[in-house]
Amino acid sequence: MADSVQLGSVTSELRAMFYMLSPNESSFQKVEDVPEYVHQANPFFIGLIILEMVLGLFVSEAPLYNIGDGIISISLGMISRLPLVLMRGFELSAYVYVWDRYRLLELPWDSSWTWCIAFLAVDFCYYWFHRSAHEVSILWAAHQVHHSSEYFNLSTALRQPLAQQLTSWIFYLPMALAVPPSVFAVHIQLNLLFQFWLHTEVVQDLGPLEWLFNTPKHHRVHHGRNKYCIDKNYGGILIIWDRLFGTFAAEEAKVRYGLVFPINSFEIITSQFHYYLYLWRKSITYTSISDKVSTFVKGPSWLPGKPRLGDHQLVPEVTGEEVPHDPSCSLPLQVYVVTHFLLVLHAYHHLFENQAILTQFSILAMIGYILLTLTSIGFIMDQRPLASMLEMLRCAAMVTMLRFNHLRLPYSSLAMPTQAFASLSLLYWAMQIFCQLLSIKWKSD
Repeated sequence: MADSVQLGSVTSELRAMFYMLSPNESSFQKVEDVPEYVHQANPFFIGLIILEMVLGLFVSEAPLYNIGDGIISISLGMISRLPLVLMRGFELSAYVYVWDRYRLLELPWDSSWTWCIAFLAVDFCYYWFHRSAHEVSILWAAHQVHHSSEYFNLSTALRQPLAQQLTSWIFYLPMALAVPPSVFAVHIQLNLLFQFWLHTEVVQDLGPLEWLFNTPKHHRVHHGRNKYCIDKNYGGILIIWDRLFGTFAAEEAKVRYGLVFPINSFEIITSQFHYYLYLWRKSITYTSISDKVSTFVKGPSWLPGKPRLGDHQLVPEVTGEEVPHDPSCSLPLQVYVVTHFLLVLHAYHHLFENQAILTQFSILAMIGYILLTLTSIGFIMDQRPLASMLEMLRCAAMVTMLRFNHLRLPYSSLAMPTQAFASLSLLYWAMQIFCQLLSIKWKSD
């Protein structure tokens, strides 16, 4: 009996990823009763990524994954959800606030009609949020994170911006005038989950479904940096919004992925915040207040004298010879990075699973350790000059957290080997720094 219940739960969680839950099983009276669909999907994310890697060996001529790119994609997804450990999401908090004070009517939470209305409304609002995130530079500064990968695979779907949640909630507020928060809380998660499987080159054409739904074929165009791909196919689940509002483009020439001007980095801080610095530097080159403001509120390609969205003819031509960012790292270093990444991935999972029973100090310590680890891994992959120093400090923090049981492992039998591995890592990077200092001294002499 217990096994059948557990199997039913697993199949329900899997169906949630494809929006295949019925209104009866996904309608709740209270927000507190709504499942954490996104968190429950974590094992499926990893499983499907592994499956895609295997399938890619048979159906793709070029590699679908790069170790550094895959790690940073997952890392950025982890970072985007860390604030949820400390507080409720902005989207839901703002929604509940408006609902409690300003709702005009109250649709029944247990009605199939309410469920269907919310399905369409969330996707419609998402379209306009997504379009605005591409057409307003200050919003693009956050959203560009999701487009910064030069690969297109399921790990790209996890490459989510940290700052985007500060503004996305605005676009859903009209729903709060009538749709209960518990219904919104279901659909905002299911809408996001559905978009996970769209990020793949393994699935090609889905026939008649292409007319109504967003598909991998349509979403490949959205992630392209070819001129015909710019500012196209914003839909989340339905592609009809793009067909209605003139932003649809069919897949034609081979799509090249990533930003028009690649950032060439696997480091999380650069990936998250580099565009804000770019906008600031761009704005101070102008003398008029109007041009300075326009830098932030008009399109990313805007220049004085150009249309609101800029001139896409100025976008660099795609030659087909573009080479994705891939600093040369030795195999042992790649194994080292992957090992530490898997350890921090488990720490991240443990944090979310046990946040209710962890002390505030433990939560903050684990968040700090996760951020430090992901930053250091990016420094190593990019071969930054400060990588050795940062990694030595991170290894010291890891040894300390293991010693005082603030860092849990999947199995207790791994405690001693992990302690030894962390200590040897600390010693290795300390020796690296010592050798670097000696080299600097010899050169100065």
